[in-house]
Amino acid sequence: MDAIFTRRSIRKYETRDLDEDTIRKLLKAGMSAPSAVNERPWHFVVIRQTEVKDLIPDIHPHALMVREAPLVIAVCADLDLEISQGYWVQDCAAATENILLEAHSLGLGAVWLGVHPREDRVRGLGKLLELPATVRVFSLIPVGYPAEDKEVHDRYEESRVHWKDKW
Repeated sequence: MDAIFTRRSIRKYETRDLDEDTIRKLLKAGMSAPSAVNERPWHFVVIRQTEVKDLIPDIHPHALMVREAPLVIAVCADLDLEISQGYWVQDCAAATENILLEAHSLGLGAVWLGVHPREDRVRGLGKLLELPATVRVFSLIPVGYPAEDKEVHDRYEESRVHWKDKW
């Protein structure tokens, strides 16, 4: 539970690079997510080149931090792998959260940048990353050694819980 309660969105990173073993751990975490009917529609694009990272904020206006991050993972869905229509969104959300939690457990910082359902972002990133027509970017995850500390907050809200089997 500690990883869940202490994970925070980190947007500032040290310049240290990430080794391939660390990146594989993040990807394995993503691929270990639950998936509707085990369809596992995900693909992951590992983005490390400065030339590519520098173009992302032109497509995604809230992604300036990708220029600092040594790694950006694009979580994508291949719609050709879809068995249960529309559930790829939940599958990719679970994969994204698993990567965020694994990053935190490894002492790294990361943040979830939403792409889907913003069609301008989906199209722009699809073109930039040269994705096949059936593959959609769901999210971007900049990852690196954190260059900022954030306080942990208790986000539990009793008013959002309905205990008597009804609203």
